[in-house]
Amino acid sequence: MTIDRLQTQRFELKYRVDEATAVAVRRFVQAYLVPDDFGQNRAIPSYPVHSLYLDSAELALYRATVNGDTKRFKLRVRYYDDRPETPVYLEIKRRADRCIMKERALVTKTNAARLIAGEEPALRHLVRPDARGFAALRTFCGLMRRMGATPRAHVGYEREAWVSAGRNAVRVTMDRAIRCEPCLQSRFETAFGHGRPVFADRVILEVKFTDRFPAWVGSMVQAFGLQQQSAAKYVDGVAACGEPQVRLMPALPGTPPSFPPVSVAI
Repeated sequence: MTIDRLQTQRFELKYRVDEATAVAVRRFVQAYLVPDDFGQNRAIPSYPVHSLYLDSAELALYRATVNGDTKRFKLRVRYYDDRPETPVYLEIKRRADRCIMKERALVTKTNAARLIAGEEPALRHLVRPDARGFAALRTFCGLMRRMGATPRAHVGYEREAWVSAGRNAVRVTMDRAIRCEPCLQSRFETAFGHGRPVFADRVILEVKFTDRFPAWVGSMVQAFGLQQQSAAKYVDGVAACGEPQVRLMPALPGTPPSFPPVSVAI
């Protein structure tokens, strides 16, 4: 999965719904959206998504969300399978009030592990070297060093995704079977050893749009009585696992060292 349809800046609305409502929403959005690239040619356009989240020893990024900081960010490695040859995305996801901004760089799994271990970012680390990807790579590594961030948690789920044809200006996703477990190493595995369910049997419905709020989304919200709720997979995942299990895990061989602070604009 290397097709990049990233919405670099967008608004997000999140809802926790039951399975019956999720199925009804699927029928509704089919009138406006099409399956995204990864879900085409499937009866239900879904696929597995996995993220390795990085945070400081004090879980500063986790606490920023818990405290409701209006300007906050997350560092994660996004991947879709555990094949060694498949690349991964190093991502920075920022929130400024209601707006979400994302930057990411596509690298191999081997290079991702090296960068997390402290190797200096270079163009050769990118799968497809370009200025935007290199800028994202440098920002990711700079933030990681500034915070002394290391791998903390593995989150995985099954994503059903629908997008507006051609532009990707509107995206509706439904995430199921969300699980989380502590992970302190740069492992890009899909299997869970002791994964905890994060939202029980709830489906996390997200509406993401880059321009104005689509009128048909308002109709959908009203038709199904949707109530907007927070649903932060990393934060709720840490809570499900138990904060001490993530924050106080002992260092393991090969764990990246702490880094001195560097100047990086947030």
